[in-house]
Amino acid sequence: MTKRILSLGLALSLLLLTLVGCSTESKDTKTLKVGATPVPHAELLNFIKPVLEEEGITLEIVEFTDYVTPNLALADGEIDVNFFQHVPYMESFAAEHSLELVSAGAVHVEPLGLYSKTFKSVSEIPAGAVIAIPNDPTNEGRALLLLQAEGLIKLKADATLEATEADIVENSLELVFKPIDAAQLPRTLDDVDGAVINTNYALEAGLNPTADAVLLEGAESPYANILTVLPENLENESVKALLKALQSDAVKAFIEDTYKGAVVPAF
Repeated sequence: MTKRILSLGLALSLLLLTLVGCSTESKDTKTLKVGATPVPHAELLNFIKPVLEEEGITLEIVEFTDYVTPNLALADGEIDVNFFQHVPYMESFAAEHSLELVSAGAVHVEPLGLYSKTFKSVSEIPAGAVIAIPNDPTNEGRALLLLQAEGLIKLKADATLEATEADIVENSLELVFKPIDAAQLPRTLDDVDGAVINTNYALEAGLNPTADAVLLEGAESPYANILTVLPENLENESVKALLKALQSDAVKAFIEDTYKGAVVPAF
């Protein structure tokens, strides 16, 4: 009887140790919810997911198809990080919505481009052409600056990234600008002469920026896409691990091999 009791006690002890071990392992595994637009952001996150799993971090990717919801979801605590925007857009959005948002680090640049089914070069742009541009403050200004760099329009000397049509002082071709939600721009190509489209939406629509764009920002573009967090999460170890994984040599090679210049590493 004593031997049976001892054996039972030993078995229970081993079971308890096993359960404690499982509990500890589960407790060490952290879940990081990251909001991202599908291309290339979610693709990059899926690429590094196994790396983070090895570090005990489960990456949960929440996809968004617009530029408004991800920041609101971050502010509401629905996600821990978002990955879709550059600093000027983040700062403009935060100021407009009274939010505190900060950059945890830069990952890549998505050159803005002008696309058209009507003309194949700048010299072919007809007078009075209708050009669709992003309607959010920073990307609208960015689109106008791109057109100015090519000599198509001229803005006021003090025009910034938040420039609007009101800042245009010369427009020799009398181009007509049509501000539209960025996500909808690829769909306008059948209805307008040209559209200035963010690379992520161009890629989703099957456009190849380096082959199809009439105009394309260079690799020197300062508008790097960043990881955005709330200030209190800036030093979060899981966020730091996420950034480290995204700024790795493996991700740099993946970007260069996959996007062929349409997306450019910013690290």
